[in-house]
Amino acid sequence: MISSFKRRDGFVGEKQINIPVSVLDKFLRHQHFLDALFITHIGFFPKAFFHFRERKKGCPDNILFYCLDGKGYLNTPDGNFELNANQFAILPFDKPHRYQADIKDPWTIYWIHFSGNKLKDLNVFINIENYIKPTDIKYNQRIIQTWEEMYSTLKEGYDMANLGYANLCLYHFISLFVFPERRMESKTEPDKINEAIQYLKQNIDKTLTVEEVAALFNYSASHFSALFKNKTGQAPVEYFIRLKIHYACQLLDQSKLKIKDIAQKIGYADPFYFSRLFNKIMGTSPYEYRLRK
Repeated sequence: MISSFKRRDGFVGEKQINIPVSVLDKFLRHQHFLDALFITHIGFFPKAFFHFRERKKGCPDNILFYCLDGKGYLNTPDGNFELNANQFAILPFDKPHRYQADIKDPWTIYWIHFSGNKLKDLNVFINIENYIKPTDIKYNQRIIQTWEEMYSTLKEGYDMANLGYANLCLYHFISLFVFPERRMESKTEPDKINEAIQYLKQNIDKTLTVEEVAALFNYSASHFSALFKNKTGQAPVEYFIRLKIHYACQLLDQSKLKIKDIAQKIGYADPFYFSRLFNKIMGTSPYEYRLRK
């Protein structure tokens, strides 16, 4: 039986779809060809504070993790590993495991569970033991685009056309990780988005608009926002706010600054507004967060 997932509270920007067991049984497990390999769960967790999962008897699916930012930890019988930004790993089905986000620099991950009658054959074909240990991967926009294709298609519903298209995309998605010599990278726009992210980090104490940042990189606000969201899964403003709040978490953890001074350091003159925003994103007040240490 496929394990259930509960959507965690307080995490803005999460995306998650769990294919109902009834759909898997009716349309996939016994459907010629589609039963070979199919998606069971798919998700995106940005800065996934407190993300933790343990399965002492393993999972009936393979699980692929692709880390864009931060880090986390994978514990398996094959070893204990740290998964960092620009790395991926695949946990094979039925193998005990535990995984969790780092508490100070939690990972931002795209993940997917997949199963099927040919899952064992796939694992032999790709030599999956090589991928339990995190593997470096350069940024490839097609990975994000393919993930978005699968997610958006399944979000539309579970008719045969959607299930067929999403699960054929799954083959392409996996191939982008396990056949590195065939990976084709976009060399222009992702670099500019990386530069924009660095600019946001360097100006964490500023109040910036999408129009201002887009203009610095010669984009219209709408085109910049689309590129930014395609890469990070978040709109620029949302991403910038989360950067600010995550930096505030670090200051709360690692300094003795007053909360009003921390608010000013991330560009909020009004400490009450900062506290409300912090509570909305982190699910607790800055004061209560500091007491958790």
